[in-house]
Amino acid sequence: MGVRNPKREELRRLESKSLDAQFKQVVREGLGCSPFEAEAVLEAVKEVYAPFLDQASPRVPPGKVTLVAVSADEPAGKPVAQCEKQTVCLTLHRGPEDDRLLQEHGARGFRRARIPDLCQEAMSQGALVTREDLAYRIFFCHPATISKDLAFLRRQEPKIPLPLRSTVHDIGPVLTHRVEIVRLALEGKTTTQICAILHHSPPAVTNYLWTFARCAYLARQDMQPGQIAFLLRRGVGLVRRYLELLAQCEDEKVMAYHRDELLRVAAGGQKRGPRVEDRP
Repeated sequence: MGVRNPKREELRRLESKSLDAQFKQVVREGLGCSPFEAEAVLEAVKEVYAPFLDQASPRVPPGKVTLVAVSADEPAGKPVAQCEKQTVCLTLHRGPEDDRLLQEHGARGFRRARIPDLCQEAMSQGALVTREDLAYRIFFCHPATISKDLAFLRRQEPKIPLPLRSTVHDIGPVLTHRVEIVRLALEGKTTTQICAILHHSPPAVTNYLWTFARCAYLARQDMQPGQIAFLLRRGVGLVRRYLELLAQCEDEKVMAYHRDELLRVAAGGQKRGPRVEDRP
């Protein structure tokens, strides 16, 4: 048995969360290729398309950072290299308010103010960041620095969740948050109220409601949970929980009303939350 090398393992995990690694995983799983064949396909794609990609791809807006993270539906304990990945675009710098934050509180204060929002923003896009992602891909510091920031945040606000891959055991807490957000919306809570109750950002709430609306729309087309999960790129467990909520709507007039509003949004193809703030 060899001796573990934590630094080497850390580098391998980071390497497995790159666009190249994501592409090779898709090729291996989709085409049944060997790792060697997947590497050859990647090199061929780079050779043919690389001269055009930089000009064709849209630029990331100022203040945003794009990275590859592990899908939120992947269970704990699964090696990162084998996990499905999601490419997420996160808001690192929000403008003048962050300029003032950096000036008054320095880099440490800036990190501690932004970490909770970044974690929530990644989860709303279907991924969970890690301590290493925050250190090496976003703030460019040592993971031990991020560990101190996380410990500080947990002491200051123990009730506010920090959805990191290391703190979300299996998919239970993620799934529970998603279902609870939808349940509150079906009960008539506004987006503002849901954000206050569950400490989620408005974009995250809108994302979960949009996914539920599409799930409900597809369910009305007599699709099975596995088919819906495949089309939405979500876990079957989450889809089943959403279908359970839909069944409850049949016995609750208020829930049925808000369900129909969400379905109307899904049918119109508009990615926005229901305008529950305007309702009595």
